[in-house]
Order: sequence, then structure tokens, then C-alpha cells
Amino acid sequence: MISKPWQLLSPLLVCVGASGAPLAPASAQGTVAVRAAHVIDGTGAARVGPAAVLIEGDRITGIVAPGEVPAGVRVIDLGGATLLPGLIDLHTHLSGSTEVTWEEELVTTTPGYATLWGARNARVTLEAGFTTVRDMGPTWPYTDVDLRNAIDEGLVPGPRMSVAGNYVSATGGAGDARQFSIYVDVPVVRNLADGVDAVRAAVRSNFKYGADFVKILATGAVLSRGIPPGAQQYSDEEIAVAVEEAARWGRSVASHAHGAEGIKASIRAGVRTVDHGSMMDEEGLAMLLASDRTFYVPTLYVGQIVVRDGASLGIPPAEIERSRRMAEFRNATFRRALAAGLPIGFGTDAGVFPHGDNARELTLRVELGEPPMSAIVAATSLNARILGWDDRVGSIVPGMLADMVAVAGDPLADITELERVRWVMKGGVVVRDALR
Repeated sequence: MISKPWQLLSPLLVCVGASGAPLAPASAQGTVAVRAAHVIDGTGAARVGPAAVLIEGDRITGIVAPGEVPAGVRVIDLGGATLLPGLIDLHTHLSGSTEVTWEEELVTTTPGYATLWGARNARVTLEAGFTTVRDMGPTWPYTDVDLRNAIDEGLVPGPRMSVAGNYVSATGGAGDARQFSIYVDVPVVRNLADGVDAVRAAVRSNFKYGADFVKILATGAVLSRGIPPGAQQYSDEEIAVAVEEAARWGRSVASHAHGAEGIKASIRAGVRTVDHGSMMDEEGLAMLLASDRTFYVPTLYVGQIVVRDGASLGIPPAEIERSRRMAEFRNATFRRALAAGLPIGFGTDAGVFPHGDNARELTLRVELGEPPMSAIVAATSLNARILGWDDRVGSIVPGMLADMVAVAGDPLADITELERVRWVMKGGVVVRDALR
């Protein structure tokens, strides 16, 4: 059997830390114990510590007091650090460069360029402590599928990815990326679907070509020249057929929805997540509270950063103004959902702003009134449940994949500590060590 290139490397060279020193995977050394002064397990239980997390291969096998670590087990001592589960972001766009707006990407770049940038962005995201992401669709179709596969095969470092492949949009709607002359075409981009039958076909095509879930754009968008963000761009029937068809494949639908009517149509259809949810009204909030299958995933920081830094990010003035107008709805909706006790998923829209800044969303959520522990649970075990991956990620409990991060301070006292993740492990492999 011919080995793949990365299989020819010594296990000690599989991962290199920030200092340049080689780091060995836990699986190459038998049982490993990661010891820290504090552990937040992601379930919402009180912080414990000091403690040691035992790892065998890529899985967590136990949590013990430091004095109970079995003799002969190699110990990674993180000193006074706080250890947490790897963070999860349900709304990213890893493919492509933040230096090119998505409305220019199709006529100024190539899919290869987008994928190479995706590899860079994946590594930055992983090193920032986000060991799992849901990627909400690239401008160049299926470059996220290629990126996911490359990460899974060990070709490039990055988080675990669940990918949309090619989002589904109505002509002239939020996801209509053909923002150029009618005389110009990019034939490879076939994400537009109008009518029930076309939406059904688009869902099938996405799964055929490797998507894990479907992203449908139920309303207009803030960063788009198309229909206004408050307007419902897909009919109730078109949204419903996307959910119906995805269910046949055992998959789910994420709905981009800003406006109140599009949000409610998405909830009625049974989507897994309502992303953004900016203009959700009291009826929509009540529907979510009564639902056992649909979750609200706001993206708050992106609105703040677009208004503040949109010009330097190359975002057109009209779209910056849209974001300014939408801000009054976005934060108020989040506060109402918080006060109502609604479980709130964690997403960022990273890709509109620089990758690696994902944890600034946590800071803003806490500033808006969310308790730090609730914010941490949202970005760990709750997000894992929303993904359907709560059997493998999102908490530090026996049986879970050994995806963990560490910060120097106490994120319950200062949530901005999570903007400064210093140590990252994915699947028992240390991928960043700037702590010890």
C-alpha cells in the first residue's frame, strides 16, 4: 500500500505549536492527562478544579483530581489555566478572502483561490479555539466541501466542518451572487432556484455534491443588493419543500432570515436554525419557545463591525447603511430572547469580518446581558446539540472527542479571555501551545 504524503512524517511532526516546537499527538503516547487549575466542562455545571482530563487516543476517558492520575501517564500541565471544550461556531464562511467582497468574488477570483484562502482561514479559526464550525456556504460552490474533506484527510489543519456546499436563493434575493451585467455569466454558479420544484432540485444537488445540510435564504440580506432584509423572498411552500426534501436525506435546513414573516415561515416549516433572526417579533419568539426542533442563532458582532469598519473591509456604502438600520432590531431581539429564556445558539458570520475574531461575539453577548456561563454553554454543548453532534463534541465528559482549549485567566470573570485562547487540542492532538 502506498502511504499518503503526510503518513510518511514522524508522529512528532504531525503538529507544530506557535513556538515552532513539534507537538506529539496523544494517540502516539498512550494515555495522556491534561492538568489545569480550573475546568469548565461545557454542560453548565459549576467550574471544578484543579483537575486532570484523561485522554486515550482521540477520546476523553475521565476527569480526576490531579493526585489520582495513574502512575506512568504523561501529564500536560497547564498550570493556572482554565480548560474548556473546544468552541463551536454555527455560522462561518471559511472559503475566500475577506479582502474581496462576495459580490466581486465571482469575476475577480477563482475557486482554487477561494479554497486556498479557506485553508488559511481554517487554521486561523482552529488556533483561535474553534475546533468545530458549521460553514454556511461559499460564493464559489462546493469549495467548502473540498476544504472539509482536506481537513478530514489530514491535508491541512482546521476545525471539524459541517458544510452547506451551495446555498439556495431566489433570483434577485439575498444569495443572488450574480451582481453584474446581464451580459456577463458565471455558468458554474447554479445556486438560484425559483419555485417548489426548483428548490427541491437544488436541495438534491447540494447533497449529491457533498453538502451536510442546506442553507436556504428565506429573506433578504443586509450585505446584498437584492431584496430588502426585512422582506420574505421565498414563499412558505418553497421553504417547506426544502425542509421536506432534506428530511428524506436525514439532513437539516438552516434558514437565513432577518424579517419577521420569513422567520415565522421558517419555524413553521421546521428548519433546524433561524440564523440572524434580526427582526423577530413576539409571535416568532413564542413559536420558538414552543418548538422542540428549531433554534435561534443570532450574529450580533458582525453588525457592529460592519458599521464601524465596513469601509475598510471593502463593503459598499449602501450595505453599511443597511447594517446601521438593522442594528436597532438585532440587539433588541437578542435581549428579548434572553429574557424569555430561549436557548440561543452561537454563530458569528466570520468571513464578513476577519477569521479568528469569532470570540468577540461572546463578549458582545455578555455585554448585552447574557451570563458568561450561558454564553460558554451556547458555544459548546448547546451548539453541539443543534448540530446533532452532541455525542462527540461540545463537552468535557468521558467518551467525547478530546477537543479542548485553555485560557490563562477566568472567562467567568472576564469573558474576553476567550478572545485570547492560548492552548488548543483537537482529537487528542495539541495544535497550539502558547501557554506553557
